[in-house]
Amino acid sequence: MVRREESVPFAFVADSGHFRSNVTPPRRRPSRADVAGRVLLGVVVVAGLVGSLLLGMPALETPRPQDGRPDQPTAAESR
Repeated sequence: MVRREESVPFAFVADSGHFRSNVTPPRRRPSRADVAGRVLLGVVVVAGLVGSLLLGMPALETPRPQDGRPDQPTAAESR
């Protein structure tokens, strides 16, 4: 098999392996707007969870009899 090498059109593509580094630049500090946005998002999520809990709790409660007797089906009353 004859291997034919193709020329690289840009020199920086061929030499890109020489300039790789494992050093990462320092991270930027978040601005006040970024911090405020994250806090606002957290408050909205927590408020949504608390609101769904407050609105959902009455639906999870079972009705209790008012007169102290155990509940009986309405069909049994007509017998």
